Amino acid sequence: MTIDSPSPALSPAHQALLEQVPIGEHSVIDVEAVPYEHEGLPLEGYLARDVQADERRPAVLILHDWHGVGDNVRMRAQMLARRGYVAFAADLYGADVRPSGDEASAVAGQYYRDLPLLRSRVAAGFSWLQQHPAVDPARLAVIGYCFGGTAALEFARTGAPARGVVSFHGGLIAHDPSDAAAIAASLLVLNGGADPVVPDSAVAAFQDELRAAPHVDWQLTTYSGAPHAFTIPGGDRYRALADARSWRALVCFLDEVFA
Repeated sequence: MTIDSPSPALSPAHQALLEQVPIGEHSVIDVEAVPYEHEGLPLEGYLARDVQADERRPAVLILHDWHGVGDNVRMRAQMLARRGYVAFAADLYGADVRPSGDEASAVAGQYYRDLPLLRSRVAAGFSWLQQHPAVDPARLAVIGYCFGGTAALEFARTGAPARGVVSFHGGLIAHDPSDAAAIAASLLVLNGGADPVVPDSAVAAFQDELRAAPHVDWQLTTYSGAPHAFTIPGGDRYRALADARSWRALVCFLDEVFA
């Protein structure tokens, strides 16, 4: 069963995808909006967990696309909670910032131009989740979608104590000088093979940077024919097969890094 909450209902496309992940027989999934802050800025994240779990659980921090906290990360949080994780969708923009259209590009651009701010905003959500009483603080992972995928990889470059970091169709930014040597987490990068936002040249530069830091555990998978945002249901860029494959890749990756 699922506990009722004041959280907005998911769109039909997101709800249909959520229902593909069954709820355990004795599980009770609770969801809630979570106010917190970063450097005085009010933020509002979204928490999903099984309140029947009687031990600290591994946790996943989820980072939104450039539209802010919305149906996609709420759905993913519930999917992960159904699999037994504590899942927290962090707010990287601010509690009242949920842009659309051209405004979303402009808002995201502010953070692409200020990567230290983006990294610290992710760190605020990571710290909040790490301190939650239901969470095993030694077993955390970070995943992100589009803009959030870029944010997740940038956070990994801080040396963050995450077990794993996953990017779904996120931008790949190679750094010169490189800071890849600071990465402590295992990386899983899931890209679309028809994504103009992440051309082959960006993939090659990113891989070359990681190869120069041989201690980093990383893997990169490309899904044929998948455009940018291929995991976001309800739009013309959604690709069900690539989404299903990338979800299974995430599930296996989490099983491995949390073992």
